[in-house]
Amino acid sequence: MPQKRPTVFIHTNHKQIVGAKVSEYLFRANSKHADRFDIELIYTEDHAFIKERDGQSYLRDGDKATWVYENLQSFTPLRFMPPELMGYEGRAVVVDPDVFALTDVWELFERDMKGKAILCRPRTGSKGSLNCMATSVMLLDCAKLPHWNVKENFAELFDFKRDYMDWICLRTEKPESIGLFENEWNDFDRLTPKTKMIHNTKRQTQPWKTGLPVDFFPARKKAKLAKPQTWLRPIARMLRGDVASGTYKQHPDMAQEAFFFRALKGTLEAGLVTEEMLREEMRKNHVRHDAFEVMERHAGPVAAARG
Repeated sequence: MPQKRPTVFIHTNHKQIVGAKVSEYLFRANSKHADRFDIELIYTEDHAFIKERDGQSYLRDGDKATWVYENLQSFTPLRFMPPELMGYEGRAVVVDPDVFALTDVWELFERDMKGKAILCRPRTGSKGSLNCMATSVMLLDCAKLPHWNVKENFAELFDFKRDYMDWICLRTEKPESIGLFENEWNDFDRLTPKTKMIHNTKRQTQPWKTGLPVDFFPARKKAKLAKPQTWLRPIARMLRGDVASGTYKQHPDMAQEAFFFRALKGTLEAGLVTEEMLREEMRKNHVRHDAFEVMERHAGPVAAARG
């Protein structure tokens, strides 16, 4: 059997399907080698084991948490599914549905991985200081990851044998198997001339959700008596408007809003989404209700929105 072609995997759930379709469109539109790789979407709905755990307790950051299937980011365990979908051979790029390419992903597929199984970037802030890698964009050498079995690994969370944060941060992997690529391949809410993939990682300000009721659930964190500064974080988040309540806020960078909606228009014109689908997603409060007006307001080529 011939080896699978290099493949981009975009994992998503029903709430983020429009973002995933825009991501798919941009990978094709911005590549001069689009005929040399495949793109596959991985849906939570196609993997019953994700939904079957709804309401059950699992291990997260050393404590018990409740798995919520309707959470905006219930797709995160599927970040680890590409190796088995590839038959544990070949290369895969896996991204969240709110990651959008501005350059040719083939450059990443051709990267010398220097024997590493995984290339990614570090997290920033407090998670970065705890040796947390950003698994929202990864280049994978699938042959080097035979131990990745998502259904089994996911079940270990509920048996309290595996910690979600250790898993999602790659702390369960051998450090020598992980290499780094430039931060611009997973640029957190930053759009510059150097950005290769932009990641609208701040859920509260995702450009396609402005004005909608917030529909995600923040992870509850244990109080750490040894670090009094952590007591102030909920207050600081409220002052910034960065809380899982109220409505989604407008993105502070209008260039990022313009970039997304020009890309959405391209996705619509390419037939990857339809007007009927977008209106249905608006009805479900997955896409802002003025999306068509915003598309027209930001009409123009996608590249023109780049900072």
